Amino acid sequence: MNPDRLIIFDTTLRDGEQSPGASMTKDEKVRIAKALERLRVDVIEAGFPIASNGDFEAVQAVANAVTESTVCGLARALETDIARAGEAIRGANAGRIHTFIATSPVHMERKLRMSPNQVVEQAVWAVKRARAYTQDVEFSAEDAGRSELDFLCRIFEAVIDAGATTVNVPDTVGYNLPSQFGETLRQLLERIPNSDKAVFSVHCHNDLGLAVANSLAAVMNGARQVECTINGLGERAGNASLEEVVMAVRTRQDEFGCDSRLDTTQIVTCSKLVSNITGFPVQPNKAIVGANAFAHESGIHQDGVLKHRETYEIMRAEDVGWTQNRMVLGKHSGRNAFRSRMQELGIDFASESDLNAAFAQFKELADKKHEVFDEDLQALVTEQGIEAENERIRLVSLRAVSETGEIPMADVTLNIDGEERSVSAEGGGPVDAAYRAIEALVETGADLKLYSVNNITSGTDSQGEVTVRLEKGGRLVNGQGADTDIVIASAKAYINGCNKLLEPAVRAHPQVGDV
Repeated sequence: MNPDRLIIFDTTLRDGEQSPGASMTKDEKVRIAKALERLRVDVIEAGFPIASNGDFEAVQAVANAVTESTVCGLARALETDIARAGEAIRGANAGRIHTFIATSPVHMERKLRMSPNQVVEQAVWAVKRARAYTQDVEFSAEDAGRSELDFLCRIFEAVIDAGATTVNVPDTVGYNLPSQFGETLRQLLERIPNSDKAVFSVHCHNDLGLAVANSLAAVMNGARQVECTINGLGERAGNASLEEVVMAVRTRQDEFGCDSRLDTTQIVTCSKLVSNITGFPVQPNKAIVGANAFAHESGIHQDGVLKHRETYEIMRAEDVGWTQNRMVLGKHSGRNAFRSRMQELGIDFASESDLNAAFAQFKELADKKHEVFDEDLQALVTEQGIEAENERIRLVSLRAVSETGEIPMADVTLNIDGEERSVSAEGGGPVDAAYRAIEALVETGADLKLYSVNNITSGTDSQGEVTVRLEKGGRLVNGQGADTDIVIASAKAYINGCNKLLEPAVRAHPQVGDV
């Protein structure tokens, strides 16, 4: 173990996916995993293989696609989970099984209905069983933030003896304060006799807005792995933000005795890809990756930065990927330029027909926009993936009318299971009218819980990216759509959500395994 090295464990594809409506397809997970690999993330937690066949196949696909990062699968301390995780990571160049069991009194008594002795015995068994599949085994004490310190010392010592190479201390419910959490790590490292035989890790949730602060406090007290997500994505209030943890450690080398190996110039590209795929826009004032992170409005600030950057900037925008030189494509760009730029963005096409279809969409977009940026290309591929996956409902045509003093209306034609059907509807606006028309044809009976519009790039010709969240019978799905016409983008997003609702709900939500 190198005490100067901070291991970055990214769980965007597993814990990040637990955000309501943030489910990713297998191909989308592979795209994000390849971006994380270019970012030089050490460990990619690709999913929870036992949750469903889809999750198993996604972890397996990531394991086969990634060569430079360790690929990890999550497993409860159960035979079925561990065997499934072991099978999923079998094709990885470097694979890890991450097994866990709860250790707080309330979890052991109320959820597990197990005694502390039984929990220790099960944890030791799980680590030994996981070692049959890989020598790289991580053990997490779920809800460690509310666990008794003496018991944590006991169980961590036991699992390290059993062969765990990483032990993780999760603040599962985001309850801890930085001084408290840092002290917990310090005492664990001091009191556990074999603590030098494993890497100590932390996994912090953001319920009190302290996930990054708690993670950094732990690093300052000896933790050498941080589990985090791109954009701080995750269930409830999210997880520790990868970009904030990495840049805080790198910027404040005067305080931290370690650093990560990440290529930070890839951070912004990775952030935009995750935002585009999940439909969760990044707030403008988000640290590091927000649109305003390096913008200066105040005249005093502008004057200072112009005279000397370090007056108001503690890091360079270039260092996180904001001002990378990039090729801007237009309507005169050819297939080779298009293919080359897509490859640079980590997007490979399975066949020439897929490339041709995407190129045709690019040409159609280039006729509407003077310049096509990376964000447009990523949205285009996401749109193509949406269309390829969901065959039951397709938008054929949409005509919306909005006029001062008149009731807005929309004429919509959909192809539903191969049959074209049309209807007209009125609404409070053109989007509302379009949604009423679509619902009249599809009849999902879903409630619209979220409608969000985000411009993909700047300018009045920018594509609008619309995200909707639909709920029916307790099931939540996200729908996405992009177009230079915001009404059409809105219709595409609603139709995408309807298609997901019409699919069988075969995937168990990974929240059944939460650390």
